[in-house]
Amino acid sequence: MRDIILFQCTECKERNYSTMKNKKNTTEKLQRKKYCRHCRKHTMHKETKA
Repeated sequence: MRDIILFQCTECKERNYSTMKNKKNTTEKLQRKKYCRHCRKHTMHKETKA
């Protein structure tokens, strides 16, 4: 039931991080503040499909 998801930077639209998520327990899309190598700063990253 766990699926691989990707995190996409909201500023430059690059997909930087991947993780796994249980879709039964967490139905909403995840948002995390992570470091973007392309922007060279911490930005919000939203969940996208793998």
